Amino acid sequence: MRYLICLILPFLSACDGTAQNLALGTLERDRIAHTATASEVVVDLPVAPGSQVSKGTILVKLDNTLQLAEVDKAAAEVARAEANLEKLRNGARAEEVAAATANVAGARASLVESRSNYTRILNLKKQKLVSQSELDRARSVKDAAQAGLESAQEALRLLTNGTREEDLRAAEASLNSAKATLAIQTKRLEDLTITATRDGILDNLPWNLGERVTIGSPLAIILAGKAPHARVYIPEPYRVKLQVGDSLTVHVDGIEQPLTGQLSWIATEPAFTPYYALNQEERARLMYLAEVQLADSEAELPNGVPAQVELP
Repeated sequence: MRYLICLILPFLSACDGTAQNLALGTLERDRIAHTATASEVVVDLPVAPGSQVSKGTILVKLDNTLQLAEVDKAAAEVARAEANLEKLRNGARAEEVAAATANVAGARASLVESRSNYTRILNLKKQKLVSQSELDRARSVKDAAQAGLESAQEALRLLTNGTREEDLRAAEASLNSAKATLAIQTKRLEDLTITATRDGILDNLPWNLGERVTIGSPLAIILAGKAPHARVYIPEPYRVKLQVGDSLTVHVDGIEQPLTGQLSWIATEPAFTPYYALNQEERARLMYLAEVQLADSEAELPNGVPAQVELP
């Protein structure tokens, strides 16, 4: 039983009961998963797994045929909205104004003619030479000519007064909406080319060339950063003695000389067992997950190698 306790303790203990101030763990790097935003076919894998990559390196290319069409469609909508806004700002063309002016002149001439005809018919009616129906017909023609003149004048005024402010704002809003749609479609097009967001090692490419990926599935896994960090569990008695930024000694299996690392993060809550309702003996078994960053000169160290950190 004594030997079994020595094995299960999260920190090293000698079987004679003398505890050593070591925290156990492994070397790790941040795993960056680049996921698919569309269900498309993988058309290119330019980088082999295990290669060192830098930020911006193209890792995976997906088929972008459909998305290119969506971008072209959105660009056409932007062009249409821009043309409509320019048309409203420029107002009516000179030819349109001239045509409307001619319509006013024609309507005025028709009104003069209809008034003269009505006056003539009215005089004949007084002499009882025409019927009442002919007089009514002449009056209707005169009134229609008057209405036609007023309509032509309003049409001319509509052209010469320019576009309403409300119409201009509506056209500007339509243009902004079209530009936003174009930006969305362009971003979706860019997302079909997967690029590294951090420097690191390309660990895995889960999909093969020619496969159709599923939305949300990982396309490329990167182990970010140059040197790994030691991810270890700190026993509860040592937690209050450590602060982020502390320099600690790290022992890595297979390397005789100890390494120096800097405590970059330590959990504020224990990884094992809630802190409440524990007696003094049980509290000593609480573990706090921590990360000790190694120097960039240790960039060749692989992931998963056991490591021990000396505690103060």
